[in-house]
Amino acid sequence: MKQAYVELRDINKTFGDFRASDHVSFSIQKGKLIGLLGPSGSGKTTILRILAGLETADSGEIYIDGRKVNNIPASKRGIGFVFQSYALFRYKTVFDNIAFGLKIQKWQKADIKTRVEELIELVGLKGMEKRYPNQLSGGQRQRVAFARALATQPQLLLLDEPFAAIDAKVRTELRSWLRELISTVGITSIFVTHDQDEAIEVADEIIITNHGRIEQIGTPMEIYLKPTNAFTAQFIGRPTIIENISRFRGFEQAPDHLKAVLRPECISVRKKQEKHKKYEASLEEGAVEQVSFRGSDIELKIRVKGSLVTAFRQIGEPEITEGEKVDLFFYRMYVLDGDNAYTITNQALTVEESVYRI
Repeated sequence: MKQAYVELRDINKTFGDFRASDHVSFSIQKGKLIGLLGPSGSGKTTILRILAGLETADSGEIYIDGRKVNNIPASKRGIGFVFQSYALFRYKTVFDNIAFGLKIQKWQKADIKTRVEELIELVGLKGMEKRYPNQLSGGQRQRVAFARALATQPQLLLLDEPFAAIDAKVRTELRSWLRELISTVGITSIFVTHDQDEAIEVADEIIITNHGRIEQIGTPMEIYLKPTNAFTAQFIGRPTIIENISRFRGFEQAPDHLKAVLRPECISVRKKQEKHKKYEASLEEGAVEQVSFRGSDIELKIRVKGSLVTAFRQIGEPEITEGEKVDLFFYRMYVLDGDNAYTITNQALTVEESVYRI
């Protein structure tokens, strides 16, 4: 097993009566891009700031590359930090913003010029060296912030909600760009986000946080398809909570009175005249209460056995209208059993289908 490059051991941190970190422990391999994902107030940024040395843990140990850094000041930890608000110097040019840390470290003037030009090329801002932050778009400012954080060749890059201040279209573009940038540079990186799509698209691994605790750690696919606890099952995706799941066809084997999470991608919707012979015995009838065009697909709100579920239809499929009766097939649900969660598949599915149906 590879040695952890970053490791937190039993970290605790309180602010008055608020417990921001509650026995937090995890380890990260070198070169990985990690997403800290959770709702507001779940402790994500506190973890980042403790790692950076901007906050001091009440107890616990922090290791970077095998070295305990608890008592090492932030400026000596070899960490690059990218803030949500960019934190650029308004009266410095792009070049001087990126060069700032190098000047503090007393690099030679020629070396600074070479390094800054290299980074400007890397982040795609060639020709903008003499511009000031107010002459840049939000996406361009964030690229400057990334370049500045990377300038001193840190061993760890920390990013606190790096795309939160950027409009949706640019944010989507920067996700792919960040992934490629981190891969090119090869630096171990941790970013905080409350955006599931962002974490799933960008991260190698996701750490789910809640009330200062770590709920689950895994790859994006593991987190999404195999939630191990009730919080993760209800937090990830677009969940509908279903009561007493054993009353639904194909799920009679479930324990009585348990709830489950049902997601849109786990539901197939068919018009009455559309054939669904293979699973006919496990179909449920529902009444469509709302139809919404979402651009890439059609979102349906359907009432079935007293529960209002969300499902999708592809554009180009036969139109479904409000008030229409439809047939539904539920592929899988995530059973909530106390604080735990586990996956249950429809009995009508074969073993192969239950594994590969996503």
